[in-house]
Amino acid sequence: MTLKSEERNSIVAYRLEKAYSTIQQVKDVGNLGYWSLAANRLYYAVYYACVALLIHHGIEASTHRGVIRMISDKFVRTGILTPEDSKLIGRLFTMRQTGDYDDLYDWEESDVMPLIPKAEEFVMRVARLIPPQ
Repeated sequence: MTLKSEERNSIVAYRLEKAYSTIQQVKDVGNLGYWSLAANRLYYAVYYACVALLIHHGIEASTHRGVIRMISDKFVRTGILTPEDSKLIGRLFTMRQTGDYDDLYDWEESDVMPLIPKAEEFVMRVARLIPPQ
């Protein structure tokens, strides 16, 4: 997909805003005790930030695993993001998959709460990698 610069900037800004608002959703549903939903939303907050970064750089990925792979190849291996960032993305993806698709399994507060500040910091660091347009 070829995007004009203005279109790309709009999509990137939208995805970053969506990442930030999704972090707030995590906190809101966590306050209600819905920890599997919070884990799902936490993954998506990080995912939206990753997609924004990829789009900003003109990199396409059509699946969640493709996004994770491209982030690893283009940003972790080059030192722009850290191996810990890659582990966080992978952990959140696994949590989302487990919470959404595995029967008789629910995440708990102790599983999700420690990851909220890490994901929030990740989103902010990714946003700093994208200059304002």
